[in-house]
Amino acid sequence: MTPDLRTRYLGLELASPIVASSTPMTGDPASCKLLADAGAGAIVLPSLFEEEILNEEIELARSLDAGTEQFAEALGYFPNLDTFKGIGERYLARLEKTKSMVKVPVIASLNAASTGGWVRYARLMQESGADALELNLYHVVANPDVTSSDREEMDLELIAAVRAAVTIPLAVKLAPYYSALAGFARSAVAAGANGLVLFNRFYQPDLDLETFDVVTKVALSHPSELRMPLRWTAILRPQLGSSVGLAATSGIHSGIDAAKAILVGADVAMVASTVLRHGPGQVRVIRDELAAWMAEHEYESVSQMCGAASAATVADPTAFERANYMATLHSWSSPTGLVGA
Repeated sequence: MTPDLRTRYLGLELASPIVASSTPMTGDPASCKLLADAGAGAIVLPSLFEEEILNEEIELARSLDAGTEQFAEALGYFPNLDTFKGIGERYLARLEKTKSMVKVPVIASLNAASTGGWVRYARLMQESGADALELNLYHVVANPDVTSSDREEMDLELIAAVRAAVTIPLAVKLAPYYSALAGFARSAVAAGANGLVLFNRFYQPDLDLETFDVVTKVALSHPSELRMPLRWTAILRPQLGSSVGLAATSGIHSGIDAAKAILVGADVAMVASTVLRHGPGQVRVIRDELAAWMAEHEYESVSQMCGAASAATVADPTAFERANYMATLHSWSSPTGLVGA
């Protein structure tokens, strides 16, 4: 019997729990079609960054002002602004084109740091056909005058503002570094999030020893990075209930990884790095591996499987918390047998 791979995420009916996460690949409508044809249950577009739009507006204003006090003909330097499409407009155009090319849900992504007028883009994404919105909370709090409570309050205000701007489902993509993650997760849901994506990956800068330049370079994930999303998905699933969508992301490279994510309570398993490495067809490989594992272990559906190994169902729920810390340390053994020598 072929397992039923259908799942429900953010109130959306998906044909597969394998979701193409936000990557440069999902920014190309043609690649999105390939991902959908390979079996992706939904597609998350790359984030539209608040900073990109603000920087573009600043640079455009600076360019338009250049020379206006020196040259009478300066206003003729630039074309009619009615024909100029900014970053935001180009994003919305790609969203509309992607929607026209695929039959699976398309989730727009918004990376914002402030409330106010910025949330109008959330509304524009909805108007452009997005089936849901993923709010990407990505920041490093380096200001010593900002406390964890301050930052959390700002994030919750932003979630509430975006929720007020749209009626489509809203997922919030979190970092794992909140001081009390379970409490913040519950507060995010109370502020209007229909689901949570666990977790955002911080791309760490490197240093060039010859020039002392800070080097930024994308490092693709490794399967070992799945452990943190597994842990927190297992903890949060029974706390938040089945009505809250949970997506696991970071380190999902195979059908076995996807099976682990679903077993601890994820509605969907999001893939990014492995698709960038191997191409859109990798989605089909992961989906087929998941289906084969389910058939071998006599799971008839994703819904039957979801949460079967969460903190509410495993024999030792404290294994997901600090109680397993000592056992984990003692599980390591030296390949040479020289420990303590």
